[in-house]
Amino acid sequence: MILGLDAGGTATRWALANNKLQVVAEGADAGLTALLLNDTFGQSKLTGVLTSIKQAVDLKLAQLKNSNDPTTASLTQLNAGFTGIDGHSEPLATLISTVFELPVSAVRTCSDVELAYRSIFVPSQGYVVYSGTGSIASYIDENNLHHRAGGRGVYLDDGGGGYWIAREALRAIWRQEDIVPGFWKQSVLANAVFDYIGTNEWSGTRQFFYSQERGTVGMLAKVVADCANQDPVALKIMEQAGHELARLAKALICRFGPKPVALLGRAARLHPAIQQHFEEQILLTGSVEILSEKQLQIALPAHHAATLLTSKSKA
Repeated sequence: MILGLDAGGTATRWALANNKLQVVAEGADAGLTALLLNDTFGQSKLTGVLTSIKQAVDLKLAQLKNSNDPTTASLTQLNAGFTGIDGHSEPLATLISTVFELPVSAVRTCSDVELAYRSIFVPSQGYVVYSGTGSIASYIDENNLHHRAGGRGVYLDDGGGGYWIAREALRAIWRQEDIVPGFWKQSVLANAVFDYIGTNEWSGTRQFFYSQERGTVGMLAKVVADCANQDPVALKIMEQAGHELARLAKALICRFGPKPVALLGRAARLHPAIQQHFEEQILLTGSVEILSEKQLQIALPAHHAATLLTSKSKA
């Protein structure tokens, strides 16, 4: 059996495939990032979530074996796409192999955006712009080399991602409060954001923004999007998000020439203005096809695509 993982800031999705590469089970757990490897607390969280996934997978394997399914056996390969890495990570593979009781040689890791790319395109055939908690554009060339634009992390950039949207909303709210204290009472956006946070005090915003994990902050983006049809500030942020994501695609177009572009990720679907302004900017570059929703719907989910990986990724 092969296990595929797609680990992002808000969720880690897994798929279990048999020796015919047919997905027989799938599920989800808490979000993860390879950056958690950097300290003891993070490593503990990584281990905890991976252990939880292992327990779910072991339960499913036991059920399949009890049903006398001849295609099932023990887990022999694990392929994982993680945010926070560009290619194969031996430290991450080692930790995963320990949790899942596999040889480290049986674990393959790559970036989550590479999984997203392979779920849509074969190498050299297009560009993927991915907007989740963060944002990045990806291109895998004919030599299987992975090229990217953006993806520098939410503290440095990741324009157009969920965290960026949340940060821009909080910035706009508190800048307006600097000018007109109490203006938030008249703002649809500020009221919705403060309802979500649970307080209209700066101390509460500070506590939320600086103490929560990036995925939790990024989920505030949905609140911003829900306000966009009633609040001009929220709508402007949606439009700017589209521009930011288009910038990533245009960077790769400048480097490698015109190719079809796919816009993926939950943050990219938060509001129609994001897609609209993304497309407007891409079309300015010339004859570049933007994959439609119908074309994207037939793509493999990224955690399914992970089960198909057979070798270490090149970055």
